[in-house]
Amino acid sequence: REAFVAPPGCVIASADYSQIELRIMAHISGDHALLHAFHAGLDVHRATAAEVFGVALDQVTSEQRRYAKVINFGLIYGMSSFGLAKNLGIETKAAAAYIDRYFQRYPGVKQYMDETKAAARSMGYVETVFGRRLYLPEISGSGPRRAGAERAAINAPMQGTAADLIKLAMVAVQKELDAHKPGIKMIMQVHDELVFELPESEVDWLRSHIPRLMADVAALKVPLLAEVGVGPNWDKAH
Repeated sequence: REAFVAPPGCVIASADYSQIELRIMAHISGDHALLHAFHAGLDVHRATAAEVFGVALDQVTSEQRRYAKVINFGLIYGMSSFGLAKNLGIETKAAAAYIDRYFQRYPGVKQYMDETKAAARSMGYVETVFGRRLYLPEISGSGPRRAGAERAAINAPMQGTAADLIKLAMVAVQKELDAHKPGIKMIMQVHDELVFELPESEVDWLRSHIPRLMADVAALKVPLLAEVGVGPNWDKAH
């Protein structure tokens, strides 16, 4: 990232969606606890740790939050108890207990995963929130290929929807720049992030307008949040 350097008088800005896949998980699953965490503006990893470890929010340790973060993102990718154990450096039995407790506290997520795998087996595909399809012919097979297809069935609606959202954001942002700020250049899109090159005098405008444009591209059950970083190069802005 340090190789992307702004010319004299300019800076690099990075605008990225905050925890976009977890927000999409909350939207798709409709899980009440996840929806509440995002609507209340809570640190969702801290909230998950409080649920999984049965402690108050203000009693969550940094280690517990780290575990919860791995669980949150691991389950999005269909991680098994074995994978979680390896990632956290704990026994598989302990990892399985964490996953069981997670599903007890977030039953909507478990229901989403079970229903999505069943629907994928029945129809042969899954869809993003915006109706884009991923076909999964191997979900009717057996062994590792079927397991991989089931993980993809859980993950694709979230990653695919995140991809849809960033493309919608690119269109909305570019229209705004063309109309009002031609001096600001959108130079890259990486995952859930848009990267800009702009005059230093335009930083305040970008900080106030770009997050709003990115947040308004779709109405989900949870608010979309975009955050901006600025620096002389992409690394410093990220």
